[in-house]
Amino acid sequence: MSSKEEVLAFLEKNKENFCSGAYMASELGISRNAVWKAVNGLKKEGYAIEAVTNRGYRLVPGSPDNDRLSVQGLAPYLPGIYPGRIHIYESLPSTNRTAKELAVGGAEDGTVVIANSQTAGSGHADHSFFSPVGGIYMSVLRRPGRVLGGSGSDRARADAQESVSLGNAKNITYMTAALVADVLGEVTGISVRVRPVNDLYVGDRKVGGILTEAGSDFDTGELQWLVIGIGINVSTPADAFPEEIRERAGSLYPDGHALVTRNELIAAIVRRLLAM
Repeated sequence: MSSKEEVLAFLEKNKENFCSGAYMASELGISRNAVWKAVNGLKKEGYAIEAVTNRGYRLVPGSPDNDRLSVQGLAPYLPGIYPGRIHIYESLPSTNRTAKELAVGGAEDGTVVIANSQTAGSGHADHSFFSPVGGIYMSVLRRPGRVLGGSGSDRARADAQESVSLGNAKNITYMTAALVADVLGEVTGISVRVRPVNDLYVGDRKVGGILTEAGSDFDTGELQWLVIGIGINVSTPADAFPEEIRERAGSLYPDGHALVTRNELIAAIVRRLLAM
């Protein structure tokens, strides 16, 4: 990692506290001048960083400017998960499409693809999924040989009523929707329910959905990979949705003021998905 990436990771990991330049320099094995340059570089990129004499630096708590998708922002919430398995893009046609390409190329189980926006996001039955900047658009690659349902969400297991293999895509879609609803409820305190088999609702408005796609060996028919796509409207205001879906689409935080970062939400979902 560059010095700027190291400093960002350090600030993310210690976001509740001020950290002096000397302390960060000592912990990271870089010079205080390198820390200063890194902090200024992050500020130029738009990060909101407080600097207080004799106390040091910290990311401004609750600032929307700091709700930026990054490996450094995810790392504190994903201990033990190799950063090389996380792929973050500013924009993609579809995270599922990219995850499928990585799957065909041999990417390992647990690979995660995340985008800040999508230009061709899709849901069940080829329905489009509006994917502006500010939402969560992610896909997780799973490989056969694992069994879902042995751990993770009690509600998801109860809904599925049985442990299911990766080959049972319909059950996996529903289990994932139930799992994501549980995670969102736990992290945000917002009651999210599942409308079978793949839609996430808050009240009478859809705030997200799940799209599961699979690839198999042409000769044997054996499942080779499964891509689980998750789309969540985090803070998109009602008037930003296309007119044709405005009456039924919603967000977790429709006023635009999210109380948790997307990095926190994504990490919580990934942890639970990889534990299934």
